[in-house]
Amino acid sequence: MDHHTIDIIDEQFDKVISQHKLVLVDFWAPWCAPCLQLAPVIEEIAAIYKGKALVAKLNISENSQMPARYFISTIPTLLLFHKGKQVDRLVGNLPITQIQSSLDKYLP
Repeated sequence: MDHHTIDIIDEQFDKVISQHKLVLVDFWAPWCAPCLQLAPVIEEIAAIYKGKALVAKLNISENSQMPARYFISTIPTLLLFHKGKQVDRLVGNLPITQIQSSLDKYLP
């Protein structure tokens, strides 16, 4: 299977957010069942929005700085960044249509 998402770590976070116009970050962990259920949806979103938005995954078990900075208390949490600024927060195992609706607000 093609992977359209990228894995990022705390130290890369700010650079990735600033270098791309639209970025969706999935805060997840390998022990989180809802995160694993959402993973194929995140891959599908990344494939659909390839060239329009970057979809990144940050494992909170291995990275603690960014989850603390953005007050991530429940996972999965998706943060949407537009031009370097957080513009949306989606929490839980959500339907693809809800995630697409959030992304579509920031596309021409």
